[in-house]
Amino acid sequence: MNKFFILLFIANLSFAQNRIATAKIKYDGKEGFHKLVLPTELRSFSNDDLSDFRIFDSKKNEVPYYFETKNNQSYNNLFVAYKIISKTAITNKNTVLIFENPKTTISKATLEIANSNITKSYSISGSMDNEKWFGLVNKDSLSPIYSEETSSGFYTIPIPTCFYKYLKIDFNDKKTLPINILNIGSINHKMSKTTLLTVPYKSKLVTEIKDKKKTKIQINFNNPQIINQISFTISNPKFYKRNISVYKKATRKVKHKFENYEEQIANFELNSDTNNTFNIAQIFEKELFIAIENKDNQPLTISKIELFQIPFYIITDLKNNENYTITTGNKDLDTPQYDLENFKNSITTNLPEAQITETKQIKNSCKTAANKTFWQQSWFMWLCISLAGIAITYFVISLVKDMNNKS
Repeated sequence: MNKFFILLFIANLSFAQNRIATAKIKYDGKEGFHKLVLPTELRSFSNDDLSDFRIFDSKKNEVPYYFETKNNQSYNNLFVAYKIISKTAITNKNTVLIFENPKTTISKATLEIANSNITKSYSISGSMDNEKWFGLVNKDSLSPIYSEETSSGFYTIPIPTCFYKYLKIDFNDKKTLPINILNIGSINHKMSKTTLLTVPYKSKLVTEIKDKKKTKIQINFNNPQIINQISFTISNPKFYKRNISVYKKATRKVKHKFENYEEQIANFELNSDTNNTFNIAQIFEKELFIAIENKDNQPLTISKIELFQIPFYIITDLKNNENYTITTGNKDLDTPQYDLENFKNSITTNLPEAQITETKQIKNSCKTAANKTFWQQSWFMWLCISLAGIAITYFVISLVKDMNNKS
């Protein structure tokens, strides 16, 4: 009997539908590489690792692509060049570089130097009028500069904090040939935040558990969603400080039995002195739970809860006026292996953007009934169901007879 039910389960499993979704690409119609943002709606149909994501042209040919993503915060180093007043060189003696200080005070300067394996000594002086000079640094040394990836490198030299409008660097060329100084300036470290995608949810249920002094919030999505950040807007009270936990429902095996439990995702503190926006380890769930510890306080008035997702970008080479279709949701597909992945460092990051539109879910009709094997046909499924019904009826009748005989 157990074997029969296993067979029935396998037969029914073969008819399970993948949640296949399709979408279109809207672009400028021009040939070349384009960048597409993967919408949260389409991504919710995909595998967590996006292994089932495919792009096809109008002839059903698979189009190569690769993914690109950014962290919530990124740091960019921007070189800002100073004005070079003069650069003179006397053979076998020295090279003198004079530049203008654009700041009120200066404590360091960054040189861009052509690759060199030479140690160079230098002195620095300052002036307010480019005529009368005052000493700042005497006989410091510049280490060899070379980069394996580019033809030049950057070297930052310290300067005693000063207010001079002009600064002069005197390089000693008596023992070595001059080095090629391309620029002088400063490096500004700029932090930029990635604009995250808002993840809409289907419903939000808030429950007050008075005996435990907690507020429980359940958030449901139409489909499993990737979540990377959560934000709370609290309208009342004016001052608050509450511990919260974010968790999901999970199942685990304990002593040969399966049990449900609450798996913690993150713990935070809601505080009236902060913006109450929290990054969490990436999750891919259809429902999410939040518990707020109120202690002896009145429950918080939460006017808004927002969920966010780090955007994924698709880089692909589009042809002139071609029609493209995206499919995803086939859980049986493996991650595609494209040559393009090996050349993404050669592709510029400043690409025209395209849009993914017309996302819709379809039934998996990649195989017609004529091409299916007999155990995939609908008649076989109904045959299994009928046989199961007969077997269950027979089993019940036999059990009743046995009970009557024993009595």
